[in-house]
Amino acid sequence: MFKKVILTIVMVTALFAASESSYPTHWKNFASVKTTLATIGALPGCDADVSTLPAIYQETVATYCAIKPGGPGAVEILVNAIAKKAYTKRNGKFPDGATMILHLKDLKVLFVTTYKNNKPLYSVYTENGQDAAGDVGSGLNPQDCRKCHTGYSAFCVNGQCASLK
Repeated sequence: MFKKVILTIVMVTALFAASESSYPTHWKNFASVKTTLATIGALPGCDADVSTLPAIYQETVATYCAIKPGGPGAVEILVNAIAKKAYTKRNGKFPDGATMILHLKDLKVLFVTTYKNNKPLYSVYTENGQDAAGDVGSGLNPQDCRKCHTGYSAFCVNGQCASLK
């Protein structure tokens, strides 16, 4: 019985420390979309005063600064063609599959949002497909993604975050 409990704990721990969906091998075919963040081209540096920005932006900067001191640098927002219409409508209804990616270009990391039965799943991969999901609180864990993507309903609709609904 004790061995089963230990095995269950190990399996659950592994589940929460890994990406929730598979690597989107076709991610380079996703379209780059124009957003305020994409227009700026980078997240603010870690020394930037973001205290007057909405809380979601403050937390985003803090999260990504935990990943890379100084800030993550250049970013790009990518959307899969199958989800382009849903992305534009911003109604929270997405087809199954990898739909959106926050590409941290300088870090060569992909934050992937995938949908299954219209529920968002979060994953973190390197550009070459290695699972880069880390421990909870690292900024690289799917639970960290979910915390922001569900915790700021004024900005996020079913996993898609933006400044306008």
